[in-house]
Amino acid sequence: MSIDNLKSTIGKRGGLAKTNRFQVFFTPPQGSLLSAKGLLGALTSGGGLKSMINDPRDISLLCENVTIPGRQITTLDYIADKQSVKIPYGFINEDVTCSFLLTNDYYMKTMFDGWLEQVFDSESYRAKFKKDFTSDVVIQQLNEKNIPVYGIRLENAFPTTVTGITLDNNSESAVQKINVTFSYDNYVPEGPLSSTMSAFRSAIPSGLI
Repeated sequence: MSIDNLKSTIGKRGGLAKTNRFQVFFTPPQGSLLSAKGLLGALTSGGGLKSMINDPRDISLLCENVTIPGRQITTLDYIADKQSVKIPYGFINEDVTCSFLLTNDYYMKTMFDGWLEQVFDSESYRAKFKKDFTSDVVIQQLNEKNIPVYGIRLENAFPTTVTGITLDNNSESAVQKINVTFSYDNYVPEGPLSSTMSAFRSAIPSGLI
């Protein structure tokens, strides 16, 4: 294997995929966006009415990193012909973790606080119906021209963990971030066209399509 062969293989396949070329699209349940706390934060931050409008592109731009999930085949050991062999019987999908930048209106934090309340009501201490708090999440790998080359659609996703936020007098110039873990029913690998269509559907609130 020579360096020329490696360069030729990379070149004919469009170059190497870059970790910073990605997009994330989803629309949280409507109840998680319509809160007095969110409206007040938008007004006091100076963003005005514009910042109250949910733009799916904002979520993608504020997403600093995300993982494309892996999948593990679960197996049972079976003794056959004096030798143990593995028999597959199912699979386990990895949870997906994301990191979002926080703006001064705490948009992402407020949104996920509201989404968690849609999952489990902290006052009545009751879980809600799953169909009312899940949303498809689309993760896309982009090429150098920002065109999707691969996508993953997380079916019926919802946040299960929203990490705490550290306030620190010793970090004057540090930027606040929030980490979120999603669980979901299944993930579906998609090609460029199907992923683009899924991103379009996931960016539109349910009930409008």
